[in-house]
Amino acid sequence: MSEPRVKTEIWVRMALRLGDAAGRPGVMLRRGDRDAGGVLVVLRASEGLCVLSQFRTAEGEPAWMRATGPAPVDEEAVDAYLARQVKSDPDLWVIEFPSPDLLPPFAARIT
Repeated sequence: MSEPRVKTEIWVRMALRLGDAAGRPGVMLRRGDRDAGGVLVVLRASEGLCVLSQFRTAEGEPAWMRATGPAPVDEEAVDAYLARQVKSDPDLWVIEFPSPDLLPPFAARIT
């Protein structure tokens, strides 16, 4: 039996509030499925952007990967990546935060 999971809309609202509390107010760029949509997080720094994509580890724990690679990319690359992902999964949520360190304002295991 799997453990209960938080609905995506509630998780997104929590992430946005944590960003506000950390002085890094986020914005919702795209609303996905309220209950079970995936989440992409765009992090914006002066040297470029990064997209984090959530996944589950082999142990079932939530984690994040730098979907656009280890180095910051430009806005055009991020827009293209987001368009491809939304085309294949229309239930995705997309949120964005200013992030000088390219880390999210919420606790996240990044692999």
